[in-house]
This record gives sequence, C-alpha cells and structure tokens, in this order.
Amino acid sequence: MEKAYKFRFYPTKTQIKILNSTFGCVRYVYNHFLDLKQKLYNTEKKSMSYSKCSKELTVLKKDKEWLKDVDKFSLQNSLKDLDKAYKNFFSGKGYPKFKSKKDNRKSYRTNYTNNNIEFLDKWIKVP
Repeated sequence: MEKAYKFRFYPTKTQIKILNSTFGCVRYVYNHFLDLKQKLYNTEKKSMSYSKCSKELTVLKKDKEWLKDVDKFSLQNSLKDLDKAYKNFFSGKGYPKFKSKKDNRKSYRTNYTNNNIEFLDKWIKVP
C-alpha cells in the first residue's frame, strides 16, 4: 500500500527558488520527451518506452548540467507521468499536452528512498 501526504507550507525565498527550479526542470523533461515521442512517431511510426526515455534522460543530464541540481526522483516521475498519459490516450482518453510555464497548478512527486525525506519536530526536509 502506498501512502501520500499533502501539506500546505510557507516557503522561504530560498525554498521558493529551489521549488521553482524543480518545477521548471520537471516541466522541461516532460515537454522534451513528449516532443521526442511525437517526432519519433511522425517520422518512423515508432514509440519510445519509459526505460528508453530513462536512459535518454541520463544522456540529457550530461548535456544540460542544470538538470542535476534538482531531485532525480522528480525527473523520473515526470517520465512516468508521461508514460501514464500515453497509456491513458491509448485507452481512449485525451492526447498528452505540453506543460505550460504559466499554469499555476505546479506540482511534482518524489520518492521516499534511503531516508531522503526527514520528518523532524515541526519540519519536513525534502530533497
């Protein structure tokens, strides 16, 4: 069973900068791979699996150094979200859309692995 927690918090200016950077990187990865998948399908009529996208993300992180500054799990989860969006499309739901920078519904997911998230008295330390 997976658990999810939803919190409302009031970030400092430094935390806002980190969050905005993470939102931007997650959006960039999602849009980049959506564009890649579309181009691949239009030219060769082939699809790109999650595992192939994950390997390509490693190559992309070497090219775009700023992608290394954010939580790696959030980037992987954006690829999983894209994969799920394509599966939903093929089951009859709408086609995946590009993420907008101006949309105010920004969010990302991370994974709890090797105690990377710490629960302190009144604080939560997130990667």
